[in-house]
Amino acid sequence: MPKLKTKSGVKKRFRLTATGLLKHGVAGKRHRLHHHNGKYIRQNRGTKLLSKADTAAVKAWAPYGLG
Repeated sequence: MPKLKTKSGVKKRFRLTATGLLKHGVAGKRHRLHHHNGKYIRQNRGTKLLSKADTAAVKAWAPYGLG
């Protein structure tokens, strides 16, 4: 069997936690932040955990794990 390739966008955007969940950065925090209010900027600081429904799809794109 040939080896499966990992989607290059997945290895750049996601990290696996010790319990198997996926961490990701929050979208919409790069530029033009004056369009967002302070509450939005504060609540989306740092990283978030991916939902269970999306986790299965992302793990399929990284067949041998992430890092």
